[in-house]
Amino acid sequence: MPGTAVTGASEFVPETHTLPVLRKAVQDCRGCSLYKNATQAVLGEIEGHPKLTHTHAAMMMIGEQPGDREDLEGRPFVGPAGKLLDRCLQEAGIDRTEVYITNTVKHFKWEPRGKVRLHKKPSLTEIKACRPWLNAELDAVQPKLIVCLGATAAQSLLGASFRVTVSHGTPQHVADYPAIIATTHPASILRARTDDDRHRQTAEFIADLRRARAFLEQ
Repeated sequence: MPGTAVTGASEFVPETHTLPVLRKAVQDCRGCSLYKNATQAVLGEIEGHPKLTHTHAAMMMIGEQPGDREDLEGRPFVGPAGKLLDRCLQEAGIDRTEVYITNTVKHFKWEPRGKVRLHKKPSLTEIKACRPWLNAELDAVQPKLIVCLGATAAQSLLGASFRVTVSHGTPQHVADYPAIIATTHPASILRARTDDDRHRQTAEFIADLRRARAFLEQ
């Protein structure tokens, strides 16, 4: 794939930060060239309430970027990782229909392998270019807690030195943001090498989600 030119999304983000306005405007974003190879931009949503004008959620989950299924359907976390997330949220006692779920980057970055589109990690410049959309979502949703799913989301807010493996499940505090809890991305659990690793990582993930729920309930 060709190199990705980055200019930044600021000029494409509307002044009105309601989710329907943002969801429409993000389709015209040309802040980086990832849009050229994506089907559509994928903004966040609360499952079951994708068209609410005013949406506030106590918990906001942020992943890395849309995957193949998300790119085609235009909704976040609807593929295999999303199905695992659903099961783990239920196990942790969290209602997904009360959680706003989005991604750090709004377009699917991929590379071809035959007829398959394989996920490709977004660059730091692409993440930075897309930050105005995330900030607009935060303004619209006004969460009390951010749960970062995976290193890309966590480091985008907490800095490159942050390590999910070291500080997962522990509330972090950064100026201008609500409290942040980082945990693994469910896609990484699906990539575990052995069943034992998968079971262990799933248990740790659910434990982190329970800590997030407890934080909001305290």
